[in-house]
Amino acid sequence: MIDQAEKARRFRALHERDGAFVIPNPWDAGSAKILAAMGFEALATTSAGFAYSLGRLDGQVTRDEKLAHAAALCAATDLPVSADMENCFADAPEGVAGTIRLAAASGLVGCSIEDYTDKPAAKIYDFDLAVARVKAGVEAARGMVFPFTITARAEGVLRGLCDLDEAIRRLKAFEEAGADVLYAPGLTTLDQVRAVTSAVSKPVNVLATADFTVDGLSEAGAKRISLGSWNYVTAMSGLIEAGKQMKNEGSFAALGQGVRSRDIAQMMKTGGAS
Repeated sequence: MIDQAEKARRFRALHERDGAFVIPNPWDAGSAKILAAMGFEALATTSAGFAYSLGRLDGQVTRDEKLAHAAALCAATDLPVSADMENCFADAPEGVAGTIRLAAASGLVGCSIEDYTDKPAAKIYDFDLAVARVKAGVEAARGMVFPFTITARAEGVLRGLCDLDEAIRRLKAFEEAGADVLYAPGLTTLDQVRAVTSAVSKPVNVLATADFTVDGLSEAGAKRISLGSWNYVTAMSGLIEAGKQMKNEGSFAALGQGVRSRDIAQMMKTGGAS
């Protein structure tokens, strides 16, 4: 088993080498092992995918549940794991710092801090508070004995709450606060990606869409490419299509179109922790 410090160093190194890398998002230990067997070098949790797997909606998972889930993913493979910790389950900076420490204790080597509040009165945190929250998380991370990677997220574009200029203003402030990776989910064009990557000097994470390619994003300056809930959605697409065939057509044709059970079992063995 590779220890947490070594996983953390490997994760940080991925952000320092040339080109972009893909960090897929498993929703349970089984999908983590399969992705590890496929040769991916790091994993990230998916808040929506995990919530859906529990029969809930995104945002309906508690901090304790999320930390236990993260620990299970960290133990499943030898790959470094970063987590989508949403708003770190706290408004105040000191609460963010506490969640960062708990995240590291669960085995994670990084996590995100977003500026979305999910509160009707103010959907994104005031600028100064958003920056203070990132700074508190960074300070908590710097107190660890290994490089815990903080990803600071500006959620306004994704949620239709601000324009790209405001998101970039926040990302630049998050960079000054010490964030290791910067992320504005919801970018849909390479020009938008270039606008972000040219405005900051730290590595930039981009949420993949069907219109992007690894080469295109790499050329636009992206360093890390995540999938969010798309890995889970893709898996559920197969389930839904097979279900439609069975229910509406009385057909089991889908049973002959997917991977075989023994192949999945072999990938579980290959991708599991040593």
